[in-house]
Amino acid sequence: MNSRAGTERRRLGKGGPEVSAIGLGCMSLSGTYGKSDDAAGIALIQRAVELGVDHFDSSDMYGWGQNEELLGRALKGRRNGIVVASKFGQTRRPGGANGVDGRPAYVAQACEASLKRLGIDEIDLYYQHRVDPAVPVEETVGAMARLVEAGKVRFLGLCEARPERIRRAHATHPIAAVQSEFSLLYREEATETRELTRDLGIAFFAYAPLGRGLLTGDVPNFDNLAEGDTRGRHPRFMGDNFAKNRALVEQIEAIAREKNCTPAQLVLAWLLAQGPDVIPIPGTKHLARLEENLGALKVQLSPADIDRISAAIPIGAAAGTRYPEGGMRGVYI
Repeated sequence: MNSRAGTERRRLGKGGPEVSAIGLGCMSLSGTYGKSDDAAGIALIQRAVELGVDHFDSSDMYGWGQNEELLGRALKGRRNGIVVASKFGQTRRPGGANGVDGRPAYVAQACEASLKRLGIDEIDLYYQHRVDPAVPVEETVGAMARLVEAGKVRFLGLCEARPERIRRAHATHPIAAVQSEFSLLYREEATETRELTRDLGIAFFAYAPLGRGLLTGDVPNFDNLAEGDTRGRHPRFMGDNFAKNRALVEQIEAIAREKNCTPAQLVLAWLLAQGPDVIPIPGTKHLARLEENLGALKVQLSPADIDRISAAIPIGAAAGTRYPEGGMRGVYI
């Protein structure tokens, strides 16, 4: 397969580098959807590079450091032209929900630890993973800006931040990228945020662009989920919510059959068609899925196709929130 991942490019903010139109989210390589295998994860990342993917998204909380170490090992000797993104801000609280820390001292500490795990001298794109409402964003971003000045970080990003917080952050130091969940199923918050980010020239990285698998047409067996598969806790997959969401996705499956592509390819192509600022970062731990996702770059959609797909799952039609109740308190703030 000769993917177009290496030829279709999208810019990371106004002054940033161009990256492949589809990147790779690395979270699933750390046990989020069942047991993961480091050797297989390294092989997947290296295959993605061969296929033209040049943007990889990690975080210090994915496997609590394991994901960054894995990415660093996979990219050793392959770093040229690759954009490495990572995040900080979530803290581990055994037995409870994750904490959050946006204090300047913690920003510096977290960056040093990530650089060491990744085995690199500079992180290309460094996000605040979750907003810390107890710390003014100007203070957190000010500390992130000092990392840029020190040559430890190239560009800054925010994850799950409201437009007003993004505006304040951008006034402190240019923000190159904003990341939030954005898919055909969940797009209210992304649509609102992009009204600002487009004006400011900020790239929008769409995580969970396949609805955590819901939009792929591959129905999980909830009576036999792999140990550690967090989807069992997500409201979108529960009871009546799941039945309603599956009915919506069946309409997408029908359109995909007409277009001679998979549902995943159709919804990724739809997402890419939303604008050149949108860069999906679907995650997977399967080589076949990786190649399938990149096949979305070959799917041609007319304006009428895009409208039809949008109408099949109207904004707000998805049943169930993006995260369980506790998780929802930490997003879009």
